[in-house]
Amino acid sequence: MGRLIKNHWARLISLSAAVYQIAAALESFFWPKIFWDFLTKSLDPAIKPVPALQIINLLFGIGILAWEWPLNLIAGSAIHRSLEARLATYPLAALAALLIYQGTNAGIYYVVAMVVYFWAYSEGEIICPKPWSLPQRGGRGGSKA
Repeated sequence: MGRLIKNHWARLISLSAAVYQIAAALESFFWPKIFWDFLTKSLDPAIKPVPALQIINLLFGIGILAWEWPLNLIAGSAIHRSLEARLATYPLAALAALLIYQGTNAGIYYVVAMVVYFWAYSEGEIICPKPWSLPQRGGRGGSKA
């Protein structure tokens, strides 16, 4: 059995969350609702009459989908290989998703992905320049015996 590659697992979770966030943002254009409206109505201006939160969620979902799949423009770049950038961006995407009623599941998925990415980061995993590939064994200074 091989080892679990946590950044690949987190990438799959993030892809699911991004697709869910895009669908939630599109649905919230038609049925705008803040998840926390049972506590306060002060967040309602974020979704109607101007759909600011829906647009933010749509942009986050599309951006993370392009980042995690990744697009050829992003693949192999420093931003694509950075676990730190993901750990800094995902809380913002999760917050945006958790604010709209339709996006609560996407927000929870982002939180799970953040935990798994942090686990990968703490174990020293790297994201390879070629998407969905494995790090090569016997890196620098290894003998060829």
